[in-house]
Amino acid sequence: MYAIYQAQADLLDPFRVAARGAADILQSLDHGKASPWPLPAWSLRRTAAALEIFGTAAPTHKRPDFAITEVKSGNATLAVREEATYATPFGTLLHFAKDDAPPQPKVLIAAPMSGHFATLLRATVATMLADHDVYITDWHNARDVPPSAGRFGFDEYTAHIMRFIEEMGPGSHVLAVCQPAVAVLAACALMNEDSNPATPRSATLMAGPIDTRISPTQVNVLAQSKPIEWFERNLIGTVPWRLPGGGRRVYPGTTQLTAFLSMNLDRHTNAYRDQFRHLVDGNADGAAAHRKFYDEYLAVMDLPAEFFIETVQRVFQDHDMPLGRMMWRGRLVNPGAIRRTAVMTVEGERDDICAIGQTMAALDLCTNLRPAYKKHHLQTGVGHYGVFSGRRWNQEIYPQVRDFIGAVNGARGV
Repeated sequence: MYAIYQAQADLLDPFRVAARGAADILQSLDHGKASPWPLPAWSLRRTAAALEIFGTAAPTHKRPDFAITEVKSGNATLAVREEATYATPFGTLLHFAKDDAPPQPKVLIAAPMSGHFATLLRATVATMLADHDVYITDWHNARDVPPSAGRFGFDEYTAHIMRFIEEMGPGSHVLAVCQPAVAVLAACALMNEDSNPATPRSATLMAGPIDTRISPTQVNVLAQSKPIEWFERNLIGTVPWRLPGGGRRVYPGTTQLTAFLSMNLDRHTNAYRDQFRHLVDGNADGAAAHRKFYDEYLAVMDLPAEFFIETVQRVFQDHDMPLGRMMWRGRLVNPGAIRRTAVMTVEGERDDICAIGQTMAALDLCTNLRPAYKKHHLQTGVGHYGVFSGRRWNQEIYPQVRDFIGAVNGARGV
C-alpha cells in the first residue's frame, strides 16, 4: 500500500506544482471588477481558487520550520536561534538559544511521535520561551532513516528522553505533550531510582494516556477493538526503496492523517469550502490563516513500526503502566521510585482523545512523592489541542505551568 501511495503522489506532484503556478498567474491577472481579460474577474478568482486548493490540499513529508526568531522576555526582545545540541539517527535535541538571556529554568518539551513533526508544538515553544530555556525533541521522519540505523521502539524512545535530559544537565525540567507522557513518567522513575545526577526537578504531563481505562475515548476504543496482529497486518507498510529509509517498516504518517481527518471530516470539509470562498472574495487574512494551519497539519512523518505497535499494545491495550508491569529493557519501571521529581498533570475538559482522569492517574502512581510535589490542573472549555496551544493555553494553562516550575526552582535553587 505504501508503494501504491507513493506512486500516486509522485504522479500527481507535477500537476499540483503546475496548479499552484497557474493559480499564482491567474491571481496576478485579477484587477478587480474591471478585468481586461475575456473572462470576468469572478471567473478568474474561482478558477484560481480551485487550482490553489488542488495544488495544496495534499500531504507532504517535509518538516516545516519553527520560524521563531525572537521572543519578548520581560521588557526585552531577545533573538532566538536553533542549535542542534545532540542528535541520533532518530531525533535531535533542539535548543532554542537566546542571546543575552538571564538564567532561566531549562525545560525539555517532549513532542509526540504521532504522525506530525515537533513543529506542531510551535505555539507551545513560543510561549514557554519567555520564561524558560527551551529544548525540544525534534523527531526525524522514519522514512528518511535507513534500516541500518536499527530499531526504534518504546524502549528506545524512553532512552532518548533520558539521554536528552542528561545532555541538558542537572536541574532541568521536562514537559510532555500527549503521547510521550507515559515514556516521560517511565524515564523519571528510572532516573530517580538510579539517583541519576540529571534527574529532572519537575515533570509536567499534559493530556497524556497514562491510564486509558478511565473514561475511554473513541481512540481508546479503537485501540482495544482489534488484536495487535490486526494492526501489524493492516497498518504497517514498507518504505519504497528509492527513499533514504527504503526497506524500513513504518506506520505511515498519511495513515494517521487519514484517521485524524475522518474523526472530524465535516470540520475539514467546511474549512476547505470556506477557503474557496476566502480566495474568491479576496479575504486575504482568512486565506492566510487556513494556509498556515493546513501547511502544518498536512506535513506528516512516518513512525517506526516497532514504536507504533509497542505503544498500542503496552499503553492502550495492556495498560502496563497503571497495572505496575511496565518494563524497560527487561527492568520493571516503578513510578513509586519518584521522590525527587515534582509532577504536574494537565487535562482539558473537552478532550476527545485523552479523557479526564487519564493523565491525572500519574499522580496516584507516584506513591512516594510528597503531596506538596504533586499538582493537577483541569482546564475548562478546551479540547485536546487547546491544552497546549491557543488562547486558553497562553492565558490560563501556561501561567499554572510556569508557576509550578518556578516554585520547584524556588524550593531547590535555580
